[in-house]
Amino acid sequence: MASESGVTAGIIEHWIDGASWSGGSERTGAVFDPATGAVAAEVRLAESDDVAIAVESSRRAFGDGWRYSSLAARTKVLFAYREILHERREELATVITAQHGKVLSDALGEVGRGIEVVEFACGLGSMLKGTHSEQVSTDVDVWTVRQPVGPALGITPFNFPVMVPLWMIPVAIACGNTFVLKPSDRDPGASVLMARWFTEAGLPPGVLNVVQGDADTVNALIEHSEIRSVSFVGSTPIARHVAVTAMGAGKRVQALGGAKNHMVVLADADLDAAADGAVSAGYGSAGERCMAISVVVAIDEIADDLVAAIAERARGLVIADGRTPGVDMGPLVTATHRDRVVGYVDLGVEEGAQLVVDGRGATVVGAEDGFWLGPCLFDHVTPDMRIWAEEIFGPVLCVVRVPTLERALELVHDSPFGNGVALFTRDGAAARRFQIEVDAGMVGINVPIPVPVAYHSFGGWGASLFGDTKVHGAEGVRFHTREKVVTARWPEVVERGPDLGFPRNQ
Repeated sequence: MASESGVTAGIIEHWIDGASWSGGSERTGAVFDPATGAVAAEVRLAESDDVAIAVESSRRAFGDGWRYSSLAARTKVLFAYREILHERREELATVITAQHGKVLSDALGEVGRGIEVVEFACGLGSMLKGTHSEQVSTDVDVWTVRQPVGPALGITPFNFPVMVPLWMIPVAIACGNTFVLKPSDRDPGASVLMARWFTEAGLPPGVLNVVQGDADTVNALIEHSEIRSVSFVGSTPIARHVAVTAMGAGKRVQALGGAKNHMVVLADADLDAAADGAVSAGYGSAGERCMAISVVVAIDEIADDLVAAIAERARGLVIADGRTPGVDMGPLVTATHRDRVVGYVDLGVEEGAQLVVDGRGATVVGAEDGFWLGPCLFDHVTPDMRIWAEEIFGPVLCVVRVPTLERALELVHDSPFGNGVALFTRDGAAARRFQIEVDAGMVGINVPIPVPVAYHSFGGWGASLFGDTKVHGAEGVRFHTREKVVTARWPEVVERGPDLGFPRNQ
């Protein structure tokens, strides 16, 4: 067994049956402090036997009690959990910054968004109501009920180690399911902290289990016969793999993939607001957001002014350890990922794009070994370039110039991704046309990061979403429940013989 905190001798453990658990695996992976480059901890990597124990715990907790728990009991736990998260949000944000690298204010915003989903789940009972039709036939009533699906699996990414799990867990358990969380092995510390606090809030053992691990762990979890639904957020290739594997095994799937989000700026837009939005959405969290703006599509006549305004703001960003007050942007999550993003910057130069702001030489005095990369801004990017087509997932912003809104829409539609898109304009008719015609799951009008509030669902179209539904909101409730239709007759007792004909309404 491990300590109450979920960490033993520098190893981040699993959380099974309401307690920290080491399992039988001796495999571990390194967890870095991105601002220093040092190994901050190790994380346990589960083997198949560990996975089997964790899933059995979830199956037992589901069948033995949680599915039969009252809505009042579930709500009581969620309200208590909301209070714990709110009171300790700074502690949780500090863990995010220490292992992910995003600045503390950004981490606090992530925690806040997660709390909003917990609050939504606290009032979810009204969405679990069925329907009722009386006297559809003589002495026959028909009604529907929504029931939990069973043990659910959530596979979550490094870029939002708190918010994305909280998109999934509160809705799943409010609907009466149990949940197995497989967090990213790059920043897993927050997962154990959240699970421990759920136990403190009164969640019974086994309703939420956390299994640390790598790709082998993910596959073992997906393929386990007792896992009934799979939620995933990550890159498109892995989302496709998760969807195909899980659906092939007869499981429900919501697999959110990658993105290449465009921000279209029309000639009548407020250029200062557009530049602020592009910088905030392009470089916030070092560009490691699935909702980051990575392509600005500028109408020709204002492109020069817009690029100059973005460049001026980008050059003024303060880059340092995210725990330092006044910092705008922290490091990338690992050296490997930083080097991958730098490779895309090198590629953009080779492809002929104009590198207006070059962040490749960024460093921080006293923390030279951190995983640093400053803001990078490309102009005159064209759709035949890989830096336009592929998800970079770093602080790299590309500007494409177009003559008209029509061409801008064509450009957006040429991308296989359909996650998020934004439009900056003062023209209401143009905005209305854009929001109707654009092929994307989330649209912002003068809003650069159109992340829906908790009671609307999050998810894109195209190569950005595979499976049944989006996450949280009404679609999250539908995903985590199944509708059952009950047809019942309570007739008066009369003499009656068998009838082998097809049932008919009378």
